[in-house]
Amino acid sequence: MEKPGLESKRAGVAINNPSDIVVILGYFLTVIGVGIWSMFRTKRGTVGGYFLAGRTMVWWPVGASLFASNIGSGHFIGLAGTAAVSGIAVGGFEWNALFIVLLLGWLFVPVYLTAGVITMPQYLKKRFGGGRISLYLSFISLFLYIFTKISVDMFSGAVFIQQALGWNIYVAVIALLLITALYTVTGGLAALMYTDTVQTFVMIAGAFVLAGFSFAEVGGYSALLEKYKLAVPSDTESADPRRYNISPACYEPREDAFNLLRDPIAGDLPWPGVIFGIAIGGCWYWCSDQVIVQRCLAGRSLTHVKAGCIVCGYLKLLPMFLMVFPGMISRVLFPDEVGCVVPEVCKEVCGTEVGCSNIAYPKLVVALMPAGLRGLMLAVMLAALMSSLASIFNSSSTLFTVDIWTRLRPQARDRELVIVGRVWVLCIVSISICWIPVVQAAQSGQLFDYIQSVSSYLAPPIAAVFLLAVFVKRVNEQGAFWGLIGGLSMGLCRMVPEFAFGSGSCLFPSSCPSLICGVHYLYFAVLLFLFTVVLVLVVSYCTPPIPERHLHRLVFSLRHSKEARDDLDKEEAERGRIARREALEKSRDNAGGEDDGSRTTSTIGRLISWFCGVSSSEASESTEQEGEETNQLPDITEDPFWKHVVNSNALIMTAVAVFMWAYHA
Repeated sequence: MEKPGLESKRAGVAINNPSDIVVILGYFLTVIGVGIWSMFRTKRGTVGGYFLAGRTMVWWPVGASLFASNIGSGHFIGLAGTAAVSGIAVGGFEWNALFIVLLLGWLFVPVYLTAGVITMPQYLKKRFGGGRISLYLSFISLFLYIFTKISVDMFSGAVFIQQALGWNIYVAVIALLLITALYTVTGGLAALMYTDTVQTFVMIAGAFVLAGFSFAEVGGYSALLEKYKLAVPSDTESADPRRYNISPACYEPREDAFNLLRDPIAGDLPWPGVIFGIAIGGCWYWCSDQVIVQRCLAGRSLTHVKAGCIVCGYLKLLPMFLMVFPGMISRVLFPDEVGCVVPEVCKEVCGTEVGCSNIAYPKLVVALMPAGLRGLMLAVMLAALMSSLASIFNSSSTLFTVDIWTRLRPQARDRELVIVGRVWVLCIVSISICWIPVVQAAQSGQLFDYIQSVSSYLAPPIAAVFLLAVFVKRVNEQGAFWGLIGGLSMGLCRMVPEFAFGSGSCLFPSSCPSLICGVHYLYFAVLLFLFTVVLVLVVSYCTPPIPERHLHRLVFSLRHSKEARDDLDKEEAERGRIARREALEKSRDNAGGEDDGSRTTSTIGRLISWFCGVSSSEASESTEQEGEETNQLPDITEDPFWKHVVNSNALIMTAVAVFMWAYHA
């Protein structure tokens, strides 16, 4: 049973005043309006139109969508919560991205564009041939989307709704999922990228407002430096010493809280792991993950993609000031709640015994924001939740449709593929709704650490294979496949025991053997990456190489090649084209035999097709034009003036990133 004080606080923050309601309604109307407008900006009835926005996006929606796809509600809750516990080091995950997005735009995207692919498994299939590597990547990507990204965003959104608004979690999350699915299903990637642009402005504006209130309340940055050291909960002395042996390390702020780079042995985020381990995870996420790369593949030209990466890089400077520092301020203002350590107290405050750091950000919203602005912050959290979920929905539907469904039905035409992609979004929504109770039961003390640790056990082998695939011609299919399998086995050997024994807490350490769980997850990511690289190279050099005629425009050194490429998946692709052509001719024959009555009864079907942007004629045209489109060589040439402009901006952004790292190191 909750204390009266807590009950009154929660009851008093419900959205029940006109100003908050107007702000929230305005936000929803704006997002829906932008989504409807963007529906008619491109052809939604073709695979390229629905999944890649017709490759017409300019630099500013590319950059905004990269940022919005990355910054979900998990960032607001997770970054602030981890910062409340341990300080600014978690911001290193964000500032690392400033360097990695440059690798994405300058090294990886040119190869993906010249390869002419829609998905990352499709690239590996063209690069290595066969089907087992692309199928493996498709399934593990879908697994990661459903059980880490979607679950984390839903959990963090539920934490905010529950703590700040007192709403029913199920009703709120289900409503958000359905609204998100609506404009994902109807508009495709174009709708997502334009709505992401709007939501980026909403997120940044709202987060700036809350950061301003927070710094004003604590007395400025210099006051934060002093007061954070004193943010100790008052309930530690009342704990039963027979049940809990609470050491000061469990509740006192860290001495190195304001250092990015920390002790390599005793640090919670050791500096070698921060520099190298985060870079490996970042290489997987920013350079080979479908959610991110798909936004770049939608760019109008390579220059627009590079400029979008620079915009995203500059925006990634902000989370340190808009989420990390506010999280630390929340601990200063509410040490007994955000910094609680006694299990019974934590259970009463936030419903979990392992700690309440995850309520740091919503606690600020509840306590500091006046009416109207509280509605703005709700819009910010909804924007973060919906933009990241929508991105995951669209990218997972792309993976399922292009890489899995086409294996089951090689004769499927564009019309069928686009419809299947939309239906898969609805399936993902259903799985996500069913996953809500599991997410609620698996609350973690520090959400962001959970995200990064799971990624560190599964992502390094994928990063290693993509890095070698793009830059080392000698790597072949056997090496890549056994590298992925060996890396996955090694990662599971660490992840399964850690989840079986539990990650533990300061009061109740995990019983997982130190030989398995004693290595920090960032160090483990480095070891796993190196192990995979060695395994891939050894197997590749012990087996025959791939002839160069199969590699034109698939590796970085051959990205400008004009020679004809003999695709390793050419026979399968040709069989698929023949099957689709035969299915098209069969459907035309059937259509010719229809009577007027059957045409009349298909009115509802035509209405649904219009709503989704699919028409029979459009699908037929796209099938006939498919061969012509695939034969066109993608153009990655750049205007010399704009090329120098984006390169100069990249150097400036690198200098800014180095300064920020050095200043806070």
